[in-house]
Amino acid sequence: MGAARKGTKEDEQEPPNDMELPKLKNADQVEGNMVIMTDAAGLSGVAMARLAKISGAAALMVVNTDQDAGDYIYSLEPENDEEREYAEEHIDIPIIMVSLQAGNVITTALATDEMDPKIVNAGGALPDRIRLYAGGDRPFFEDAVSKTPVVYLIHNMLTNEECDELVTLADRKYDRVDDTTGVNNYLENIMSSEDGKPTAKNIERVTLWKGGIAGKLFKDIDERISQVTGFPPEHFSDFQVNKYEEGSAYDEHFDINPANGIMASITIFLNDVPQDDGGEFIFTKPEDGNGEPVIISPTKGLAIVHHNTDEKYNFDRATVHSEAELLSGYKYVAKKYVYLNPQEKHMRIVLPLIAMPFGGKLPRVFITLQNLLIDNFGFESAETYFRKIITMIPVLLLIAIASAVSNFVTNKLKSNDDSSSSGSTKKKTKEGPKKDGKVVKKTKKSGSKSKKA
Repeated sequence: MGAARKGTKEDEQEPPNDMELPKLKNADQVEGNMVIMTDAAGLSGVAMARLAKISGAAALMVVNTDQDAGDYIYSLEPENDEEREYAEEHIDIPIIMVSLQAGNVITTALATDEMDPKIVNAGGALPDRIRLYAGGDRPFFEDAVSKTPVVYLIHNMLTNEECDELVTLADRKYDRVDDTTGVNNYLENIMSSEDGKPTAKNIERVTLWKGGIAGKLFKDIDERISQVTGFPPEHFSDFQVNKYEEGSAYDEHFDINPANGIMASITIFLNDVPQDDGGEFIFTKPEDGNGEPVIISPTKGLAIVHHNTDEKYNFDRATVHSEAELLSGYKYVAKKYVYLNPQEKHMRIVLPLIAMPFGGKLPRVFITLQNLLIDNFGFESAETYFRKIITMIPVLLLIAIASAVSNFVTNKLKSNDDSSSSGSTKKKTKEGPKKDGKVVKKTKKSGSKSKKA
């Protein structure tokens, strides 16, 4: 889609008849591009769509200007039969609504401190391109909690094929989760329960370490998640895949990791679960007005995004959540964590390389190593030591390979030299020395012994 353009203020003045407005005064700039309007003038959605259409716009973005509405958006429905009939016959361009906050982000994307506010207000700071996701099989958003915590749903986050592939890749690699041992797995975000009682009940789990060496499947998914959510892929964890069976449940818990701060969590259902079979994802204590739990049914490809921190990156205790008991069948869930800080190369390159021979499953010894370092040196120092040790592994491996190759070549050359020397000695023994250019053949002496007279 071409560059976005803003409609002028004059274009948004309300005339006596909304459906008879002339085309926009900046139609020459709008044609072939997306036009951005606000609902401040009170025009109906169809009237704004008509203006965009007759001005040659390829799409329309409407900004909700209610400053108290937060991220709230509403459906732009026809207000009467005339508008409904007109929309059905003439409106065939994409139309979306965004919140005031989102609109400000878009319209000031290229703004600088030195830029004249008049230029910004006239659309001079708009990006050249804006990616729009339509309905159908494209991802689209749905707010789940209007206040705190920040929770929203992304429908069609993964395709059916991608969901099935993740389930297949995780097969036969699961370990049963036991959070009663008091031992944390900081590398894979598996924390022990606070009171020693099990919260993860009858759940199996594996982390598929792919990182920066991932194949097309994982790269496509990470790119899509980044485009839709705005989170940089360098902040992503690898996928943690969970398998639930009849009787599985996850009691109230937080997504928290003291060794690697988690800003947000992305939970994706990999299969459908019938409504009467349980397994719902529940935010038990949202601050959402009525205080009722928010319950989300497992739907294949649906992603739940919730922020574990507030706008100041402080931990938000309203993020406590649980998963209801699964009453029948199986449930598969993929989870990706968004860290506060970008992940370093030893996390995105070295550990996935180590896990590669094991199908992406990291050997337990590295989890034990990190825990040992944390217990002895604390989180900050332990991370430094762990990074150095893990980064040295490829170097040591290369040295070992080089040494092995060197020894092999040396032994091979020595073996060839020994064979050549042995062959030359045998030849000399057989023919004997030469005399006047002729070979003198040796004869065996008789074995008689001398006797004394």
